[in-house]
Amino acid sequence: MELSPFIRGAGLGASLIVAIGAQNAFVLRQGLLRAHVPLVVGVCVAGDVLLIAAGVAGMGRLVESLPWLVVVTTWCGAAYVAWFGLTSLARALRPAHTGLEAAGGREAGAGPTLRTALALTFLNPHVYLDTVVLLGSVAAREGERDAPLFGVGAAAASCAWFSSLGFGARYLAPLFARPLAWRLLDGAIGLVMLALAGSLLA
Repeated sequence: MELSPFIRGAGLGASLIVAIGAQNAFVLRQGLLRAHVPLVVGVCVAGDVLLIAAGVAGMGRLVESLPWLVVVTTWCGAAYVAWFGLTSLARALRPAHTGLEAAGGREAGAGPTLRTALALTFLNPHVYLDTVVLLGSVAAREGERDAPLFGVGAAAASCAWFSSLGFGARYLAPLFARPLAWRLLDGAIGLVMLALAGSLLA
């Protein structure tokens, strides 16, 4: 039985979104801290929906015709992700007195959190390649009638994933009541960020 365009879009969207990366690591950390979670989830979902819609509308061909845009985004994204990774490693090396309370006490306000969420969403060239170019090209093969439904499926997958990651992280809070767990998480996030920055430059 042939799957509907919505299911195909949701499946491809989920396969691209559900991966360890800078954006997901940031959403997870904010969810564990219960700090500005609606703001962070909203930015990530809105960014994905906007880029998916652009891809379905045919913007992928424009991105492919502007290689300089990919280069600029790559360098900016690599620099920001590297900075975020070094910050996470610094937190991992700095002992905390308590678990969630200490981490929450050092957490940024709404403004810096918003800027970080926007940067991790829009300064990552992989986001454009996955949503605008890849999803857009697959949606084009769906035809004019099914492409919008394909895009809605991909957007629904993004919404479900980021909502689950951000709002569901609280159930891991008992594990992160210990300072060591936070240091391990920040260390892992830092290594992932630096690896991503290196892959972008490579």
